[in-house]
Amino acid sequence: MVNVREVTIPDQSGRLAVVTGANSGLGLGTATRLAAAGADVIMAIRNRAKGEAAVEQIRATVPDAKLTIKALDLSSLASVKALGEELNAEGRPIDLLINNAGIMQPPQRETTADGFELQFGGNHLGHFALTGHLLPLLRAADGARVTTLSSSAARFGGIKFDDLQWEKRYNATLAYAQSKSANLMFAIELDRRSKQAGWGILSNAAHPGLCKTNLQLSGPSHGKASPTLLERFYRTSRQAVPFMWQDIDEGILPTLYGATAPEANGAAFYGPRGFLELAGGGVTDAKILARASNEADGRRLWEISERLTSVTYPA
Repeated sequence: MVNVREVTIPDQSGRLAVVTGANSGLGLGTATRLAAAGADVIMAIRNRAKGEAAVEQIRATVPDAKLTIKALDLSSLASVKALGEELNAEGRPIDLLINNAGIMQPPQRETTADGFELQFGGNHLGHFALTGHLLPLLRAADGARVTTLSSSAARFGGIKFDDLQWEKRYNATLAYAQSKSANLMFAIELDRRSKQAGWGILSNAAHPGLCKTNLQLSGPSHGKASPTLLERFYRTSRQAVPFMWQDIDEGILPTLYGATAPEANGAAFYGPRGFLELAGGGVTDAKILARASNEADGRRLWEISERLTSVTYPA
């Protein structure tokens, strides 16, 4: 049983970490801590200007941070493939892959460049494809880890195999919960397959609880001129019950533990150690519902993901 208040990151000198969505929020915090521990960090992001601002912010506290910006739009399989080809051409083994970036609860159903529902397509399929493209570099490293960001919302989700793309009736919150369930199921299935095939990759998942990032504000009002009811709820909640929310420095601890702690396990799920895993500082084992660890469903989602992305992992 994991129950730690602080996470001490082992020396990461000489190791390469790829962090998606590293220009803000949890991704920025994670990239900062990994850089401070000596890692070379690839910041895989969509907006270069925001990435350059994030680099300046990191170097203000970690002057010798080794940072590289790479273009990545997880809502475009072409962009995901391009980054995979670029990194494979460079040929450097990847020690840590942090599948962090995400979008949360857009009010209307939107689609990716490839026609998938935006949250399922970006949060899950984009990371599934990216990990597949980077698999040769992960296998080339000595003890690589893949830590995928899920959410406490995964416990309300599950996979709607009869309507993965929410074409029948869109629900922003349930679609988000599905995408985060998919993240968790992917992390577990990746670890299972790595063990079976001898890939040498440890895969786990983490969630930040209720963490004060821009995700809860920009997502629910995505494309709206004025704040939606959901965004107003999050803002009011932060003010009314601040003890239920944690800062980014606390929210990144489960991710850092899963990615770097020597005692972290594969197929594990880490979250905050406080009440209902919402806040509290530190790391504990997060609850995994039976539907998320169901092996048959994990295989089914994996096979569907391969078909939708045209990214096939080795047998």
